[in-house]
Amino acid sequence: MSAVLGIRHDLDGALLRLKLNRPKANIVDAEMIAALDGALAAHEGDGDLKAVLIEAEGPHFSFGASVEEHLPESCEAMLKSLHALVRRMLEFPLPVLVAVRGQCLGGGLEVAMAGHMIFATSSASLGQPEMMLGVFAPAASCLLPGRVGQAAAEDLLYSGRSVSGAEAGEMGLVDTVAEAPEAAAVAWVETHLKPKSASSLRMAVRAARAGYCRQVMARLNEVEDLYLNDLMSTRDAVEGLEAFIAKRPAKWENR
Repeated sequence: MSAVLGIRHDLDGALLRLKLNRPKANIVDAEMIAALDGALAAHEGDGDLKAVLIEAEGPHFSFGASVEEHLPESCEAMLKSLHALVRRMLEFPLPVLVAVRGQCLGGGLEVAMAGHMIFATSSASLGQPEMMLGVFAPAASCLLPGRVGQAAAEDLLYSGRSVSGAEAGEMGLVDTVAEAPEAAAVAWVETHLKPKSASSLRMAVRAARAGYCRQVMARLNEVEDLYLNDLMSTRDAVEGLEAFIAKRPAKWENR
């Protein structure tokens, strides 16, 4: 176990369990991103592995990415590392499951959506609140439409509102609503994946996700450029982030 990420195997080595280990917020900052990326890289060639489960210690999956790391002097490094993790998860050769309790917001939800399946409690709260801070959610702009459709994605991305796990299940953002999402995810792997050939499963994942991954990757490059070169040159984007850190209302000037 690293300082921020628990790592263990389950189901006789068929399941790799990665646990965000910095409750209660489980902020997706540079350290957490590096730990997740490193763990996935280290295990993606494990021939006996059949799935990964990302879960979290404490009452909340994640409050999101570090707002401090979004400021102009550090946002490029932060965004590129987060998007590298998203790309690794999208292209991971085996199913990546995510178990969500409590709040799953911002960069935390982007990480969850980069996985293949999301299991969540009915009372969980999922959302992309970036617009409240005067910025937008780059990875979510690419990932949400594929999960919930364009109209519902725009609702969540523009409003910044959160939805319950139950509503997320109805709209397709969450795949399985369960009051014990970790147990439900483990049971799904044990029932549906553990009996399968790991090598054949890898081929099935490649076949199912190739087109989707190419589409998201291309869009991710576009929105990353929009965020770094256009959004962060505006006055209001910086004002929103600084206001959040200072715990004061933002003063928009619409420029």
